[in-house]
Amino acid sequence: MGTRSSALRSLFARAGAVIAALLAVTALVATAGAAGAAPGPTISQVRHRLAELKSQQDRAIQFYDQAVQSLAGARRRLALAQREVSKAHAQWAAVHTQIAQIAATAYENSYLHLTAFGALLTNPDPQAALSEAPLLQHLSRDQAAELSRVIATARHYTAAQQAARRTQTAVTALAQQRLTQQKAIIATITTQKALLARLTAQQQAALRRQEALQRQAALQRQAARSAAGTTTAAYTGPTTTQAGKVVAFAYAQLGKPYVWGATGPASYDCSGLVQAAWASAGVAIPRTTYEQWAALPHVPMSAIQPGNLIFFDGIGHVAIYVGNNMIIDAPQPGQFVEKISLSTPWYAITLDGAARP
Repeated sequence: MGTRSSALRSLFARAGAVIAALLAVTALVATAGAAGAAPGPTISQVRHRLAELKSQQDRAIQFYDQAVQSLAGARRRLALAQREVSKAHAQWAAVHTQIAQIAATAYENSYLHLTAFGALLTNPDPQAALSEAPLLQHLSRDQAAELSRVIATARHYTAAQQAARRTQTAVTALAQQRLTQQKAIIATITTQKALLARLTAQQQAALRRQEALQRQAALQRQAARSAAGTTTAAYTGPTTTQAGKVVAFAYAQLGKPYVWGATGPASYDCSGLVQAAWASAGVAIPRTTYEQWAALPHVPMSAIQPGNLIFFDGIGHVAIYVGNNMIIDAPQPGQFVEKISLSTPWYAITLDGAARP
C-alpha cells in the first residue's frame, strides 16, 4: 500500500508540474493577445511553441491514462469493500441480538452500569459493543465464548467500514485527478488553436508549406517502396510470430481516430495502441508510456525489430516499429493512426529509445 501511495504521490506531483507549465503558456498567449498593438508571433515562434505544447500534451495524456487506470482499479476495490461491508453488516445483525442476553446477565451481576447496559441494547453500532467489551469480560466461560464471537464480528464490521471509507476517499481523489488532467489536455488544445488563430492567412499558408516540405524531405530519404504518413497501408507479412501479430494488428488500426485515454477498438491514444497491439499477440504490457519504458527491456536503435516500441518526447509518446524505418503511431487529438517514417523531423528530433516486450 505504501509503494502504491508513493507512486500516486509521484504521479500527482509530475502532473502538477505539467499543469503549471500549461497555465504559464496559456497566460503568455492571453497576455500577448491582449496587447492589441503588439506584433503577432512569427512562424518560427509558433512552430517552437506548438512543439512545446505537443510535449506538454503528451505528458498530460499519459497522466490522464494513469489516473483512469488507477481510478478503475480503485472503483473495483470499492465495490469489493462495499460488498464486504454488506456481508459484515448481515453477520453483525445476526449476532447483535445476543448482546441483549449477555448485557442483561452482566447488569444483573452488577458488572455493567445502567447507561452502558442501555447503550448496548439500543445502539446498532458495533463500536458500542467494542467499547464496553472490557466490562463484559467478567462473564462466565460459556458467556465469554459467546461474547468473543460477538466482539470478533463487531471488529470485522468496523474494519470493513473503515476500509470502505478509505477506498471511497481514494476514488474521490483519483476522480479529481482525472478531471484535472482532462482540463490540462483541453488547455493545450485550446492554446494550440489560439496560437494558430493569431497567424495571418499568409503565415498559416506558409506554415503548412514548411510542414509539407519537411514531410517531403523525409519521404525522399526513404526507399522507393516506402510511404510516409499514410493511413491506408495493408500488411502482407507473416503472422506466425508474436511480433508479426503485433504489426498486423497495428496495420489494421490505420485510419482510426486518436482519442486521449482510448484503448480501442474504435479509437486509440499512443500508449493505448501499443498496449492493444501486444495484447492481440497474448502479451500484457503496462498502460502508459512511462510504465512501459520502466518495465520493458530496452534495445539499441541499431537492433530494433518489427513490433518493438519506439519512445519519443521524454518518454511521453510511443509508437510501434513496423520495419523499413517506419512506425505506426496514434499521433495526437484531431489526427488518425498512421504509418510514418522515423526520419520525419518531429520523430527524429524527439527520439528517446526502444523497448521490446
